[in-house]
Amino acid sequence: MQDLPLNAALLVVDVQKGFDDPYWGTRNNCNAEAQIARLLTAWRQTGRPIIHVQHMSTNPKSPLRPHQPGNEFKDMVKPMAGEPVFEKQVNSSFIGTNLEKYLRENDVDTLVIVGLSTDHCISTTTRMAGNLGFDTYVVADATATFNRTAHDGTRFSAEQVHEVALASLHGEFATVCNTSDFFNKLGLERVTLV
Repeated sequence: MQDLPLNAALLVVDVQKGFDDPYWGTRNNCNAEAQIARLLTAWRQTGRPIIHVQHMSTNPKSPLRPHQPGNEFKDMVKPMAGEPVFEKQVNSSFIGTNLEKYLRENDVDTLVIVGLSTDHCISTTTRMAGNLGFDTYVVADATATFNRTAHDGTRFSAEQVHEVALASLHGEFATVCNTSDFFNKLGLERVTLV
């Protein structure tokens, strides 16, 4: 893992209350939000850019649709004043938003991606970021997903889905690592927890 430039942005994707709804199924990594909060604290201490993405679902059954309590950001990772929020309606944080334009205009060429869910919005956003030429990292223990059922009825646990999604990204679209890998790179060996 290379040293992180001062303009490396933490991209926090879809950490919203609606993901606590049983609608989604069984989840892995219940500590993901705590790890995201640790990274947010570290990023804020170093003054590096932080960008939030909020999913505005158009599915009438989704807990993430606008004007519903589930659409709100989780309390421990809420954006602070001055941290931009991009609203999206699809899996990719780049489609239908000005995210790429914002990154280019602010000379951000490195993204550290965290949030929900690993195989959907994290994967799609990461793949696009890599294809667009950004130096991209995904933080494995600051992401999570849900169990899935395949077309033939085979069931996959949330942990299996999470690990395979990360394996598909690593070395091709991004470098996958853990929260602890970033603290020395940020020049913060001890981080005040939120």
